[in-house]
Amino acid sequence: MLLKDKLKNKEFVITGEITPPKGTDCSHIFEVVKDLKGKVDAVNVCDSPMAKMKMSSILAGHFIQEETGLETIPHITCRDKNIIALQGDLIGASNLGIKNILAITGDDPKAGDHPQASPVFDTNSIGIIEGVQKLNNGFDFNDNPLKGNTDLVVATAANLGAKDLDSEIERLKTKVEAGANFIQTQPAYDLELLKLFLDKTKDLDIPILIGILPLTGYKMAQYLNNKVPGIDIPADILSRMKGNDQKEGIKIAREFLSQAYDLMDGIHIMSANRSDVLLDILEALA
Repeated sequence: MLLKDKLKNKEFVITGEITPPKGTDCSHIFEVVKDLKGKVDAVNVCDSPMAKMKMSSILAGHFIQEETGLETIPHITCRDKNIIALQGDLIGASNLGIKNILAITGDDPKAGDHPQASPVFDTNSIGIIEGVQKLNNGFDFNDNPLKGNTDLVVATAANLGAKDLDSEIERLKTKVEAGANFIQTQPAYDLELLKLFLDKTKDLDIPILIGILPLTGYKMAQYLNNKVPGIDIPADILSRMKGNDQKEGIKIAREFLSQAYDLMDGIHIMSANRSDVLLDILEALA
């Protein structure tokens, strides 16, 4: 069953995440995705995350689908291309058999491995969402007719731990009005915070996949909690990670999943190209 059909039928959805290679060798990501086939419904394909150059998310997504048969969700950012190039990529992605994309604004190039690169940001994630729906209806971003149309499901991101959660929810409402078909969130660790977020978004009426990011150690937990906006790690979890490694992080993720499963439409597991980690987490759902 296609991802869009599972979303439409309100079935529990599981997605993973892949970072394309910095180079031409896709063998490792193919191995990871083959391990995940039958366990997840699709895999996100990052678009040069943290502004560090990687293979095109669209082409990597196409190669993954051709090699493994598993659906992909390439990330499309506004960082590197103007709206002409973005539309060309989206049309090409649809013709290559890509069924889904995630629209995000993207990281500033100054944070990456090519700090001299010029940021574009012709539009933002809302503009991409609106544009995808126009392309799906046979028109470009300026309402000029196309010869043929795309057929893309578009996801959007959400920060469930935003300092100003009400403003985040208002922005999410705007994204849904623009045509977002489902939501994938930043990582969640706090059950009460998750409940608050889900309560505030209960009227959005589109599936929300909750982000799951297993901690690899105390240093990572501290960094996420102190440096990454919107990620709030409870004190008891920070305490548990002291002196512990990824095994404890996976245990925490599995416990969280068991506690929150009945509240969620699905999950998005970020496991850094580690199929073994993702599959270990999914044991909580067995």
